[in-house]
Amino acid sequence: MSEKVTVQYLPDYTYSQLLTAGQHAFISDEPSDSGGEDLGPSPYELLLWALGSCTAMTLIMYARRKGWPLDDVSVHLTHDRIHAQDSVAADGTGGKVEVVTRGISLRGDLTDEQRERLLEIAARCPVHKTLSSGTKIVDTIIAGE
Repeated sequence: MSEKVTVQYLPDYTYSQLLTAGQHAFISDEPSDSGGEDLGPSPYELLLWALGSCTAMTLIMYARRKGWPLDDVSVHLTHDRIHAQDSVAADGTGGKVEVVTRGISLRGDLTDEQRERLLEIAARCPVHKTLSSGTKIVDTIIAGE
């Protein structure tokens, strides 16, 4: 399955982008303190939303298939760049590591074993697998439309 989205600059604004996918449209922007107009979520917020929504959907699908009493899933995420104490770049300076922290709240009459299994299943959500797989990005220049 190939997903297609289009991102197009909105020239009346500093950084705002129109995001379209099929019949859906959305605006992404940088926050005011980064020079944007804060008209929509930042690119990293969109990334976290993608991971969070995929995680929740994956857990709901799995629990339903197993017939488990999962009533609600909430996923809380943060993204940080932290200094890697034991990571040294080729030039001898320390590097930074991207860290996404994902807290998963499960509501329902679940056993401890079911909760533990759902935590394992969270790592199998497709977006999690994509982000942790060393995804290759292929760039091309295409003719303007």
